[in-house]
Amino acid sequence: MTAATINRSPLRKLVLPVIAAAFLGYFGFHAFHGSYGIMAREYFDAQGLALEAELAALREETAAYERRASLLRPQTLDPDMVDERARRSLNIIGPNDVIIVP
Repeated sequence: MTAATINRSPLRKLVLPVIAAAFLGYFGFHAFHGSYGIMAREYFDAQGLALEAELAALREETAAYERRASLLRPQTLDPDMVDERARRSLNIIGPNDVIIVP
């Protein structure tokens, strides 16, 4: 036997596998529980659905405003809309108007 084989410890063979297992454990844990891991995906999916519902509501509201604004264009001027805007800006009511205070 040579001097080099006598000084080698059997634990020396385990150093690399232990370091590799530690790295795999660290990255595996964070892949599952990290900020962008598997558990966070459920939160992101739920948040995405909520944001899509909010986007649909905002698009519907925008379409309603566009329809209302189209009534004020000179080509398609609605007399009722002009009357409503004039009464509101001048603070005038008609004799047959019913006032509902919010």
